[in-house]
Amino acid sequence: MSYIDDFKKLDSTLIQKAKRIKLVICDVDGVLTDGLIYMGNAGEELKAFHVRDGFGIHALLQIGIETALITGRQSKLVEHRAATLKIKHIYQGQSNKLIAFEDLCKQTQLSHDSIAYIGDDLIDAPVMDKVGLSIAVKDAHPMLITHSHYQTQLEGGKGAVREVCDLILFAKDHLHFASGLSV
Repeated sequence: MSYIDDFKKLDSTLIQKAKRIKLVICDVDGVLTDGLIYMGNAGEELKAFHVRDGFGIHALLQIGIETALITGRQSKLVEHRAATLKIKHIYQGQSNKLIAFEDLCKQTQLSHDSIAYIGDDLIDAPVMDKVGLSIAVKDAHPMLITHSHYQTQLEGGKGAVREVCDLILFAKDHLHFASGLSV
């Protein structure tokens, strides 16, 4: 069975939700990273980001889907990663992610049903309950799963975001962008 066959088996309602998406919002720690934070002796913070997640975001941008980050922590690393990926909308230090979400909706003029959110912990639940497509990564907090329309097969920081990007690309019949064969 192929990777594409896995998407073909998904519920048609989920595919329709993915087809409407115009903006993908990601949490950072536990979604774009594995959730581990490495601290150096001088207090510097290190995080690892998966290159495939970055390529998935790049593929979404190629078909006009915007991306955003809403995270509870504040980190210069996140600013650098967002700049590298050309993510325009970054909200850091958000203990109430709904405030950032509503501001983002105003800025983009997008309806809630055209937005996807990828989360891993309970702080993400209020936004996940508002969006058209809510996704929990495989290793998300168990209580978050009930707030999601889809749970990834891959863990946070290990390709889960790429999986969601591919799902959206598949639903929009643009999965060829995920292979680098953009035409």
